[in-house]
Amino acid sequence: MVDRLAQRLIPDALWDIVKPLLPEFAARPQGGGTAPVDERAVFTAVVFVLTSGCAWRHLPPSFGVSVPTAHRRFMVWADAGVFEALHREILDRLGVAGELDWSAAILDAASVRAKKGSLTGRSPVDRGKKGSKLHVISAANGIPLVTGVTAANTHDSVMLQPMVESIPKVRSVRGPRRSKPAKLRADKGYDFDVHRRWLRGRGIVPRIARRGIEDPTKLGRHRWKIERTIAWLTGYRRLTIRYERHGRLFAAFLQLAAAITCYKKLPT
Repeated sequence: MVDRLAQRLIPDALWDIVKPLLPEFAARPQGGGTAPVDERAVFTAVVFVLTSGCAWRHLPPSFGVSVPTAHRRFMVWADAGVFEALHREILDRLGVAGELDWSAAILDAASVRAKKGSLTGRSPVDRGKKGSKLHVISAANGIPLVTGVTAANTHDSVMLQPMVESIPKVRSVRGPRRSKPAKLRADKGYDFDVHRRWLRGRGIVPRIARRGIEDPTKLGRHRWKIERTIAWLTGYRRLTIRYERHGRLFAAFLQLAAAITCYKKLPT
């Protein structure tokens, strides 16, 4: 049963991508200590926590990994940038396969309730309760390119420029790597002329809805794609309510969810 679950969570093809990205185990210079655990089992346990939303202390022992080991290794991988590297590696494969639509990028954000920790603030959409905000840029076909986390009381528009600048240079079917979409679509929360000028200065056509002018239904023809992307990400239950004390660990879970979402879009 556990083997079937592990294979479903981490297929062999995904593990082949993950394994070279993991930092090598370093034995203590003085010797002793415990033997290194199976990295695939640890990674599977991390993905199980992300998918199921269970607390670390409720991690089933059937995975063959202790709770402290799984949590400690997750923190090491997060700080080493493993999940960011995994996301970029899978984006490269999607780019080579021609699965990324660079005709436009779509930017949006969503708030989630948070229990405590850094990168939290009073949510204006949840009666002032503590929360964090997920920021996502997707390609025109909804594949997540960049993710970010801020406090829930951070205005959406503050993250437009940092998010666009964070779009990685992705391999293409032919020619050089690409990181610039032809257009950027966003809702009225990003309606500021300073952003339009900034985008035009970088050769990106702004398609930002104007408050009180444009019909919101027109944006809806494209907005559903980023809303679907956010729904894909928040389908990982660890992201529906934030329990991580440290914002960087919650951001790491979000990036891992984006990487797995992208992996599912790879052509078979």
